[in-house]
Amino acid sequence: MTGIELEQAAALITGALAPLGTQTLPVPDALGYTLDADVTAPLDQPPFDRSPLDGYALRAADIASASRERPVRLRVVETVYAGGVPLLPLTAGAAARIMTGAMLPAGCDCVLRQEDTDQGDPVVSIYKPLRPYENYVNLGEDYRSGTVLLPAGTRLDAAAVGLLSSAGVCQVPVRRRPRVFVLSTGDEVVYPHVHPLPPGKIYGSNLNLLLARLSELGIPETGGEHAGDDPQAVAEAMERLLGCCDALITTGGVSVGDKDIFHQALPLLGAETVFWRLNVKPGTPALYSTRRGKPILSLSGNPFAAAATFELLARPMLCALSGEERLLPQRRSARLDTAFSKASPCRRFLRGRWQDGRVSLPEGHSSGQLASLVGCNCLVDLPAGTGPLEPGRLVEVLLL
Repeated sequence: MTGIELEQAAALITGALAPLGTQTLPVPDALGYTLDADVTAPLDQPPFDRSPLDGYALRAADIASASRERPVRLRVVETVYAGGVPLLPLTAGAAARIMTGAMLPAGCDCVLRQEDTDQGDPVVSIYKPLRPYENYVNLGEDYRSGTVLLPAGTRLDAAAVGLLSSAGVCQVPVRRRPRVFVLSTGDEVVYPHVHPLPPGKIYGSNLNLLLARLSELGIPETGGEHAGDDPQAVAEAMERLLGCCDALITTGGVSVGDKDIFHQALPLLGAETVFWRLNVKPGTPALYSTRRGKPILSLSGNPFAAAATFELLARPMLCALSGEERLLPQRRSARLDTAFSKASPCRRFLRGRWQDGRVSLPEGHSSGQLASLVGCNCLVDLPAGTGPLEPGRLVEVLLL
């Protein structure tokens, strides 16, 4: 299938893919992952009545008349520290020195802060009355045992990790993210960087660019390598890499030149081509194939073309494999702050900088330019047949 629309291409990719399933991770390692099942509290939090401050645990009835002019004096029967257990219940006229977070003794119904006392021991003078259960943290005040702490579909942020840790949860079931490998091709590309640059060669950017983008999106266990322009060698490399990953992304070799070797490498691999060429710029020659059900997304070798079609096609692929909707780019409407002088007979995506409903365009929109991509956070989606753009034009953008 050739020359298809972007949405049709994305549907062909995602329609045949399914989430990879569940994995169990230690809570600290699950940051950023999405829960695949509800997590319920195994205990009450806090697991006992506790003090919210440093002061004295006592009975409100005993200090109802207390003031600085006429303090009430109570016997201090013990001191309770956080992590300790009270030894004595409080009876009339008794108090316990207590620290923040400590278990409250039986018989008390409030805690007076130490600043409202003379901080005495073994007798303390109380300068202020309290209501029953003032400054008193009840067992289960945060959550009760058996309640759902976090429902399935929650993406774990720092607060969620802290909540799970407070409940003593050690590991959680999360949606498995795909292992992705990136293969760059081209005899003209030098990896790793060597100095001086040999004549006729260029330093490679796409491999590191795409690996970095995968890392930004939270895709773990990625790896990459570079191959030349020999179809057989590329096919052998792809077969090897597909054995240890869930999806393969390649760059280069997908157009119509003599060195666009994927048209030979994919048949050698035994891969099934699903589509080739999109009705978009940049990235028109994008190619998608599968081998034993595993997706292979082959992108242009031009850096911005590779970056743009990664956002347009790889992110839906990653969403389908992980079940994480957050991986899909969000669309917004925006007003242009910058003119664009070229007409767009074909659907075109421009790099842009979006903020507060407005978007500006940098200079330099060639598919081979990378410098103008730095600082951009969106792609501007221009429909086919769009003429030159003036400032103030309403456009649609995809946030990166």
